[in-house]
Amino acid sequence: MEFLVLGSLELRESGIPIRVRGMRQQRLLALLLLHANRVVPMDALVDELWEDPPPSARPQVHNAIRDLRRILSASDGTSLVTVDVGYRLVVPEDAVDAHRFADRVRAAKAAERENRYAEAVRLLQSAVDLWRGEAFAGIQCPAVSGAAVKLAEQRLTAVEDLVALRLKLGETGSLVGELHALIAEYPLREALRGSLMIALCRSGRQADALAVYDEGRRFLVDELGLEPSPRLRALHAEILADSPDLHGPGGPALAAAGAEPPEDRRRGPAAPSGDGRHYLPHDLTDFTGRTAELATLSAVAAQEPGGSPVMVAIDGMGGVGKTTLAVRLAHRVTELYPDGQYFINLHGFSATRSPVPTEQALAVLLQTSGLAAQEIPPSLEERSALWRSRLAGRRCLVVLDDAADTAHVTPLLPGTGGTLVLVTSRRKLTALDGALPLCLDVLPPADAVTLFRRIVGEPRVRREPAQVAQAVELCGRLPLALRIAATRLRDRPAWAVAGLVERLAHPAQRARCLQTADRDLMAVLRVSYDHLSARERQFSRLISLQPSASYDIAHAALVTGLPAGEVEHHFDALIENNLIREDTPARFSFHGLIRDCTRQLLAEEAGAAA
Repeated sequence: MEFLVLGSLELRESGIPIRVRGMRQQRLLALLLLHANRVVPMDALVDELWEDPPPSARPQVHNAIRDLRRILSASDGTSLVTVDVGYRLVVPEDAVDAHRFADRVRAAKAAERENRYAEAVRLLQSAVDLWRGEAFAGIQCPAVSGAAVKLAEQRLTAVEDLVALRLKLGETGSLVGELHALIAEYPLREALRGSLMIALCRSGRQADALAVYDEGRRFLVDELGLEPSPRLRALHAEILADSPDLHGPGGPALAAAGAEPPEDRRRGPAAPSGDGRHYLPHDLTDFTGRTAELATLSAVAAQEPGGSPVMVAIDGMGGVGKTTLAVRLAHRVTELYPDGQYFINLHGFSATRSPVPTEQALAVLLQTSGLAAQEIPPSLEERSALWRSRLAGRRCLVVLDDAADTAHVTPLLPGTGGTLVLVTSRRKLTALDGALPLCLDVLPPADAVTLFRRIVGEPRVRREPAQVAQAVELCGRLPLALRIAATRLRDRPAWAVAGLVERLAHPAQRARCLQTADRDLMAVLRVSYDHLSARERQFSRLISLQPSASYDIAHAALVTGLPAGEVEHHFDALIENNLIREDTPARFSFHGLIRDCTRQLLAEEAGAAA
């Protein structure tokens, strides 16, 4: 039998969860696990379980103990023993995940002292992987809450040590995204901030490393009135001076980030090959699903280089997670492309700015590849040729995000093999010859619920599972809509999930609910209509008013009064822009949120005309 406390409290017998009913029984089990193999006095249990114990407190504890014994009776190595003053839970040490965590951290420390850094990384990673969320999540009593805080600190320390060891082994680019996410969650952890500064500096991003320091200093001054620690200030000075110690495994730079340098730096592995230019955005810690897509793309990325670059074109409606998928894949395959990972947002479908001109995009890519501004030629053709020359013979990864169309990205493509290019766009890039097309759809129901739960939190989702399923469907299982709705619910503790469902149930309320100060789903979706002709926009809006769930060409021609050939042409344009989907051959339907958007646009036009 396993006892899992590094997350919500769980019992498992041969991997099968065993339910512990009732919060009092769960708190009692948590208290016994805190003192596993030691006696817990009855008085201590009563004091922890009740702020103001009732006269029946002891009988209630006896009853809860009886029920726990019934649950534990299936296990050979576990028993609940009654002694004169209380109870003792007899359990093998390795049956409790918190004990396994502590054992692996100790073993990692021993391996590090003996300069077995790769083994130390493996042990620490396996220790950190035991965590499923906050320790004892949902268990409210003083002793358990105090233990949870202590365990959380131990986990963070293990994460900091793991990052420092990975830096010591020469890892850089793949750490940047992880560290950005960690610092966003724990902005006061200076060891994490120092590690991010080193990783950025080793990736050729000295300015970004200094910006991370400035951000941390402002936060400390504003929140606590304190300056950064001497260690972090020393690291800042090393970056300003471009110290050679920053650019290799181990050494004073890692000591400034909170890690101890190895006894013999010559034993450490060499830094990875390539020019260390890593410009990927951070990966999302709550990334959910897309297992099949990632498997397909990972296999493509792992191909041996040939004479032509490997290109993948990811398309889909606005908010479906194209960029998120591309960035997740890019971080996964970083080690396969050690000569640099480049990212540029082309803003082809931005609600706030015009698309980035291809000449400007090339200038940015050339500068990130190491050229000074004065070395960049003026014309598009010269810049494109120089960019192809810079990539020739290298194993690089290039993410061209949010392209307007094929012409927008063609001059940015490499000319020879060895490079992986990931292009994302709302349009189907059918003219991007040689590219593997991947059309991204909304999440399956189970993955959509999982994403919602990860943002909102397990306890609130568990209380209203049916309402959660409704909310997910009302969001159309579109990742951006799910994120906005779940974030609104997370930030409003007084709301029930049922209240969110009410707000999502009607189109006008739904549009308002899926809008925050910095994200507006309808604004994101409507940008796609700017790429349609006037007649295509009119056709889309006329069709959206029809009550039918789906349409064929004959039906659409009947309700719009247009010839069948013209209707088919309009459907082709909407499919190309991922504004409608073809469910079966020649039968089409709108995603519910796109239907909302088209009707909203139609209402706005009618209001303006009036």
